[in-house]
Amino acid sequence: MTELTLHDQHYGSRARILPGVGFNCFSLQVPVNGELVEALGAEAGFEGGAKRGTRSGIPWLFPFPNRIEKGQYSWKGKDYQLPVSDAFGNAIHGFVMDRPWRVVVADNQTAIAEFQLSLDAPDRLALWPSDFLLEVRYTLRKGCLRADIRIANAGDQPLPWGLGTHPYFKAPLGGQSEQGQCLVQVPSASIWELHDCLPTGRSVPVEPAKDLRQGAALQDLTLDDVLTGLEDTGGSIVTSLLDPAAGVSVTQVTDRIFRECVVFTPPGRPCVCIEPYTCVTNAINLEQQGIDAGWRVLPVGGEIRTWIEIHVGPILA
Repeated sequence: MTELTLHDQHYGSRARILPGVGFNCFSLQVPVNGELVEALGAEAGFEGGAKRGTRSGIPWLFPFPNRIEKGQYSWKGKDYQLPVSDAFGNAIHGFVMDRPWRVVVADNQTAIAEFQLSLDAPDRLALWPSDFLLEVRYTLRKGCLRADIRIANAGDQPLPWGLGTHPYFKAPLGGQSEQGQCLVQVPSASIWELHDCLPTGRSVPVEPAKDLRQGAALQDLTLDDVLTGLEDTGGSIVTSLLDPAAGVSVTQVTDRIFRECVVFTPPGRPCVCIEPYTCVTNAINLEQQGIDAGWRVLPVGGEIRTWIEIHVGPILA
């Protein structure tokens, strides 16, 4: 399967992207402390296109991240039924993570691709109230991979939407490090109460065992949780993975529109997922119950732009 490679030749960093499986950046290598560090985790053989689009690299989740309960929702008086695929019989992770995207620009430091529902997954067009265009521009400079995102309503009806990513950050980040000693840091004061991975509609103060504000070691964490109440630092949200033994950090900086953060510790894998979302799981149904879940709507002809950055570098004292 064809892949794209971004390469900052002066700095030595490199990113690999698979347009045929959701425009997924599945490898990010950056020189740190004299060693080439791989920041992302991917299943063996992912680059061949035979693996699931949500278990490697940076999957894009749109027009909804995470789950919609039983795949069912109503919008503007019409009922919809989505295909269900998780263990609880819910729809999960949207329409764009497992299909080819169309590459618009590709050079050493920049790659741009688009996904339009009516063009790239016409079989799914009837599953959503409006057509949409999702455009992602990856830029690699020094130790930073940036994604600039444009969402446009390409249909003739208002577009309901939520956006997320599901990055698999490698842990440990050094060959002589231990996964359990790596630290996860998320500036969250609250957590959504979940039942079978779905929010009950209540957010509560984060409990000590899941409080990541000061950093928590992976050896103490078993998580698949939606954190909220994220602290805004100068208009952005900052989350981190630190490997003290290797002296390496991976810092994810997002636009503050990403008001939720799912933290997932995949069983048996040398990774941790720190997932920025613009809304909570099942938001399209929660909003219609009067709960502020972060769900958004774009008017006909409307568009919105946002961004995410991933920085790989030494841990600074």
